Amino acid sequence: MIKCPFAGLSATRAIINPSDCLIFRQLFWVEVQKRQLKTKSAPGIKFREDPAGDHGRSRRPREPSEDKKCDREAPSPKVAKQTEKQSVPLQKEEATKSSESFGHWSQGLKTSMQDPKMQVYKDDKVVVIKDKYPKARYHWLVLPWQTISSLKVLRGEHTDLLKHMQQVAEQMVQQCPHKSSLRFRKGYHAIPSMSHVHLHVISQDFDSPCLKNKKHWNSFTTDYFIESHDVIQMLETDGKVAVTEGTSELLKLPLRCHMCRKELPTIPALKEHLKSHFPS
Repeated sequence: MIKCPFAGLSATRAIINPSDCLIFRQLFWVEVQKRQLKTKSAPGIKFREDPAGDHGRSRRPREPSEDKKCDREAPSPKVAKQTEKQSVPLQKEEATKSSESFGHWSQGLKTSMQDPKMQVYKDDKVVVIKDKYPKARYHWLVLPWQTISSLKVLRGEHTDLLKHMQQVAEQMVQQCPHKSSLRFRKGYHAIPSMSHVHLHVISQDFDSPCLKNKKHWNSFTTDYFIESHDVIQMLETDGKVAVTEGTSELLKLPLRCHMCRKELPTIPALKEHLKSHFPS
């Protein structure tokens, strides 16, 4: 008969198998728990924890590796393409701002009137320049030194200035070597494309490679072209210049000879026809 060493004097009977002893089982369970705690705290040993026995404690998140950090910081090819596309409009915008700083093309007259090579006459009130893209054999522009953006801002106090501009225009015609064989008109475009008021002095032969389209032709041969004396009369009568509504539609009219009113299909056909009125 084997007696349980843990039972001691409390045993009321002899115990053959120690596992049958209640005290043995309780002490054995405590000993097993102590050994597990010691083993867990030992360095260099890792355990696979059971989620069910974790008692709700959260695990500490792992730090990302250096490779993953680099992947996260480097832009993807798609993002790089989008960035490149965005840079193109920005470059165009910068170029536009740069060109504007040098002046828009519509402000070109202000530069030309200061150029001695372009000037053919000047006094204390006006300057006469050659049109950079003449639409006839003789084509001059009379411009005031005073800054006047367009016909719309003209008022009664500008009447004397416009009379002086017309007088200078007539002087230009009188000194032209072909004045006897050519007819001239002096006037303003109702809606000019160039800023700064300018009086056109143009021969009616329209013999020029710069006259290329219907808009060029109709801007000088329809009511889109307002005679100088009519502008002066409006200022004297009304104190302003009135432009008829729908004037811009005149540029779309069919091509008609300004001498015989014959309609021509194209600019080349019109120019060929003009030779019958203005032989070279």
